[in-house]
Amino acid sequence: METLQLIYALLIVGCLIIVITENHNPRTSISWILALLFLPVLGLLLYFIFGKDHRYERIISDEEKGQLMTLAQQPQAMGKLSENHPYHSVSKLLQKASDSPVLSGNRVKVFTLFSEMMNDMMSDISKAKHHVHVQFFKIEDDPVGRALAELLIRKAAEGVEVRLMYDDAANIMVNRNFYKYMSDNGVLVQSFLKVHFPFIDRDINCRNHKKIVVIDGIIGYTGGMNVAERYEKGIKIGIWRDTHIRVEGPAVAQLQVSFLSDWRFSTGKLLADAQYFAQTLPFGDIKMQIISSGPKQHWQLIMQGMVQAIALSKRYIYIQSPYFLPTEPLLMALRNAALSGVDVRLMIPYRGDDGQSTMQASHSFLQEILEVGVKVYSYQKGYMHAKVMVFDDEFCTIGSTNIDFRSLEQDFEVNAFIYDKALSIKMKEIFLEDEKDCLLIEPEAWQQRPRLKKIRESLARLISPLL
Repeated sequence: METLQLIYALLIVGCLIIVITENHNPRTSISWILALLFLPVLGLLLYFIFGKDHRYERIISDEEKGQLMTLAQQPQAMGKLSENHPYHSVSKLLQKASDSPVLSGNRVKVFTLFSEMMNDMMSDISKAKHHVHVQFFKIEDDPVGRALAELLIRKAAEGVEVRLMYDDAANIMVNRNFYKYMSDNGVLVQSFLKVHFPFIDRDINCRNHKKIVVIDGIIGYTGGMNVAERYEKGIKIGIWRDTHIRVEGPAVAQLQVSFLSDWRFSTGKLLADAQYFAQTLPFGDIKMQIISSGPKQHWQLIMQGMVQAIALSKRYIYIQSPYFLPTEPLLMALRNAALSGVDVRLMIPYRGDDGQSTMQASHSFLQEILEVGVKVYSYQKGYMHAKVMVFDDEFCTIGSTNIDFRSLEQDFEVNAFIYDKALSIKMKEIFLEDEKDCLLIEPEAWQQRPRLKKIRESLARLISPLL
């Protein structure tokens, strides 16, 4: 018994030293110190699962990432934004931190209906000649998922290289025979961060939330949509409202880098080959960057880009997100923008899809933005799952990133940062159309909600980084 007590004490001391020397935010460090000291066993278990600092790890080595970035170079599409562009410093920040330049010559199609996106994506995959790379957070074993599986199997039988990657924890309830069926029939199937012990795995809190499809290095898809029947038919509370984009042009190479980096991490195989990177001719005139972010990176790139864009906004910021659990920098940026007279609007679901705790935690943050003039819209037609921010008719970002701690700090995400007036206006118009299916939350009424409800929301907020 004394030996076990000594081992436990040494583990606690070791963890305390790690917490202190990692130089987290002081409040975070103090929270872990208190948990380790005053929650015997439980505190150590929680730290083992959730306390790991990934900032100094890499999903792929710098050398290997450099090989992929070299292959992804599109000299014919290189072109910095004019320094007069209102969001020039966003692009500069992201390029310096990620080595992903702004690429011109792209064409982007926006989808707000899953059926339209799925039809286009299936059609594009059916025409693939060399490779199809598919990555989704969730792929359900339902009629929609099985239709995609059959198509991928058919393309593999035609000699096309087909790779499929999914997040292991997110699909833990999906019958593994679904993936085995594809694997047995020529599809190269790979789970991301396989969970062997769901409740004690040290990486369980870091999930791959990306949605990426790359076809022959020429066409790409990304956004908020997963592969499931509910996206098409809706759920009990109504439609599933989401946003996805189809990209043609040089920026597809940056989507490819993101996919191949994750594939290298998951399989140990680096596919640094020019055959996966088409040197495309311009398809349009849209300038954009594809930015990936995650816990195994030094910078929280997507959040930093968002904070910079908010700070630069002059007229309006429109945001759609299924959750509102902002990090401190993002919350401060939004409050500053509203206080300086910017028209800040946030659209979130009326009800949540995955439990009350997340929605309650989201609600605990609303008073802080309502009191500074942010307009909050509650989507009534169904479930708002889109992840979109649009600014001043000049710039927008569309991708997999929710406005929550998990997406911004803990998960692997990908967003398109788009510097185009016409597309930004289009996204603004979509937002305003969605407003018709919303209720505007009145600050006075919100303040008067029952005290017990506020207490439940505050309790949910305490665990919001884990939701």
